[in-house]
Order: sequence, then structure tokens, then C-alpha cells
Amino acid sequence: MNTWRNASLAVTTVALLALTTACGQENSPSSTGQPVGNAAPAQQPADSGYGSDGGYGSGAEAGAATAREAGQLAVWDSKELGEVLTDSEGFTLYRFDKDTARPPASACEGDCAKTWPVVPAGNATAAAGTDASLLGEVTRSDGTKQLTVAGWPMYRYAKDTGPGEANGQGVGNTWFAAAPDGKKAAVNADGPVGSTPADLAGLSVRKDPELGDIVVDKRGMTVYRFKKDSAWPMKSACTGDCLKKWPVVAPVPKNDVEGVTTKGFVTFDRPDGIQQQSVDCWPVYTFSGDAKPGDTNGQGVGGTWYAVSPEAKLVGAAG
Repeated sequence: MNTWRNASLAVTTVALLALTTACGQENSPSSTGQPVGNAAPAQQPADSGYGSDGGYGSGAEAGAATAREAGQLAVWDSKELGEVLTDSEGFTLYRFDKDTARPPASACEGDCAKTWPVVPAGNATAAAGTDASLLGEVTRSDGTKQLTVAGWPMYRYAKDTGPGEANGQGVGNTWFAAAPDGKKAAVNADGPVGSTPADLAGLSVRKDPELGDIVVDKRGMTVYRFKKDSAWPMKSACTGDCLKKWPVVAPVPKNDVEGVTTKGFVTFDRPDGIQQQSVDCWPVYTFSGDAKPGDTNGQGVGGTWYAVSPEAKLVGAAG
């Protein structure tokens, strides 16, 4: 009987040890850490996805842009964004990540639609050389018809005052200029004009001309580490206002990673209630000062923030 009991205890001990993460923490694959300093209360980011100033766009006045028909669509060859779909007057058309394309549905109502006026289906015709079958319409909650491209509802931005402007690009990390095929018009830093980060993995690798191989998120945005953090045990020194400048990288499925180490690839359950991805047990972030894929404006900030290598090392950090 004692032999059986001892064997049972040994098996249980092994099972418990198997749950211990590589980050020096126990309990589950979701590691719970403590921040350095006072933890900020759980809160939603200041930007809810529509833009700043109440969440609908910085400084845009109600009715600043009106819902007017698109007419003959055209393609603007932007040096920064590649091919961008415009209306007949050359105004950039946008798509919203919180919408859906299958089935088509708009999540932009009320004040949001004042900052992002919908494009009526009306008399829209396809741009020369594009697939006319991609144009469609969706019936909004107020009964009006909105233009769709490949199922994605189309909008303008109130702060675009003339042709050739794309001030709405990347607002709230949810608004993007539309390509002629309905995808996001955004250029990978090392890709051809017109290539988009829409099909990137949750975390992948980009070859930066100055920094070499660095990790980027699914939007193509540079991923950073903070030197004041620790991995063993896992702790984040970025709390409160720091998180407004350095948003956490949300959890990424391990099967949605390309070229990046999955060692210590666990979710960090922060004391402030936010879940954060870690790589080799290091919490990772993006930078609010990076406006588009390929930007590395966070590199070396304060001598503490650095881009992340595929092995989760600090890129370009001394020591």
C-alpha cells in the first residue's frame, strides 16, 4: 500500500512540475507577474479604435465631411501606401477593422460616422483596370446603402481636406486606406509598392535596413522590449501612462508565429488586468510613435526601449 501511495505522489509531483513555465513562474501557461512600482487599474486604452478625442478622431468636427456619392472610383499610387482606392474627386477611401466583410456589416455608427462619413453605394463605378465584381453594398441600420469593396464597407475621413491625403491611415490601429481589392493599403518596409501586412502572421520577422532582422506584429508594426522589465520572474515596469505610449502586444497563438522563437512564449496576466504576449518570457510592446509599418521610432528611446530580434534579444542595445 505504501509503495502504491509513494508512486502516486511521485506522478503527481511530476505533473505539477510540468506546469511550471520557463519564466520561473508556476500555476499555468498564463503567468501572473507583479509590476515594478504601483500597478495601474485595469482600463481601456484612451483610443477605442475610432481615434483620439472621445474615440472618434482627433479634432474632427461633426459633419466636417459629408456622405457624398463616390462616382467613378480611381487608384492613387501613393509612395508610402502603394495603390490606394479613391473617389472621383481623389479623396482616399478607408476600411475599418471592427467591420466585417463576410457578411458585410458596419460597426461605425453615430459620432463615429461623423468623423468617418460612409460612402453611399449610389453611382459608384469601378476604377479602370480593377475588378468591378468586388463592388457591392451593405444596408446600414438606418436603411441607407453603403458601398463595399470585397465586402468591406467604405468610408472617408473628416480630416482629409483634399485629394492625395491619407490622414486616417492607422488611426486607432483600426482604420486603413483601402487598396483596389479591398485589402489594407500599407507597404511592408522591405516589400514592393502595394504589398500589405494584412496577411502577416501574428508575429513574424522583417529585415530592417539599419537594424537587421526584427520582430513585427500582424500589422507590420515593430515590436519592442523594455530594459527595465525582467523575465525571471516575469515583471513589467511599464504601467499606467507608460502603456499609452507603449501598448502591449496582445496574446498571439503559437501556431500564428513565423521565424520568431517560441521559447518562453506565454501569456503574461498583468496585475492591471491586461493580457500581454511574452517572447522568451520577456513582455513585448509596440510604440504609439510608430505611424506605419517599417517605422522604428521607438528604437533606443530613453536608452531603455529596443526592437526585438527573432531570438527575443534587444537589437542594438549596449551591454
